[in-house]
Amino acid sequence: MHKFKIVPLSEEYAKKIRESRKDDFGHEVIEQVAKGRGPCRVSLKAFKVGEENRLLLSHSPFAIANAFNQPGPVFIHAEEVEAYKDVHRFPPEIKADKENFPLSLIGYSKSQKMVFAKLVGDADVDELIPEIFETNPYIDYLHARNAEACCFICKIERL
Repeated sequence: MHKFKIVPLSEEYAKKIRESRKDDFGHEVIEQVAKGRGPCRVSLKAFKVGEENRLLLSHSPFAIANAFNQPGPVFIHAEEVEAYKDVHRFPPEIKADKENFPLSLIGYSKSQKMVFAKLVGDADVDELIPEIFETNPYIDYLHARNAEACCFICKIERL
């Protein structure tokens, strides 16, 4: 039985950004050749540095405007890509590259209050996520973030 679901940015959202060249805050998106590995917040795959173009935009993964709302910079592929589909396990490419993708998991309540934070470190994130949900019933969902840059990677929903 599946315990969680990974939620990347949607293909529809990315299409809107690519076509309008503006983010949800009205900022112009910036297109650049990948200088870092990312990841793309739609495919949840690392960028090929120096080869692929990516779009930099401001994004807020929250639905409620409050003090915990944390808009920040994220990248998506400049070209259309398929959204991450293996939603019942953490993206293996990110999981396997702890040097480029050090992870933290931040838990939020239904009212979008931050109620939990944990560095993943050397733990297996696919084992850690269900453990967090099982031992913390007040967590409605998690955000995976880069533990160094603090940027949003994906949402993780409780099932």
